[in-house]
Amino acid sequence: MPLSARNRLSGVIEDIQRDTILAHVAIRVGEHLVESVITRRSADELALKVGDHVTAVVKATEVMVSKP
Repeated sequence: MPLSARNRLSGVIEDIQRDTILAHVAIRVGEHLVESVITRRSADELALKVGDHVTAVVKATEVMVSKP
């Protein structure tokens, strides 16, 4: 599926918590954890489960940066 978003992070689902309407998905990307909240319906349609190899696609108008 072609997308205009260029920020793609490949990883493995480490945890998924489904609620009535939403699903919280934690994706391990190297030593980092990327978290996303998607609709429960989308998670079910994709049949997401722990251990699945997925790609987190990031399309944002703003990226915040902090420095310790």
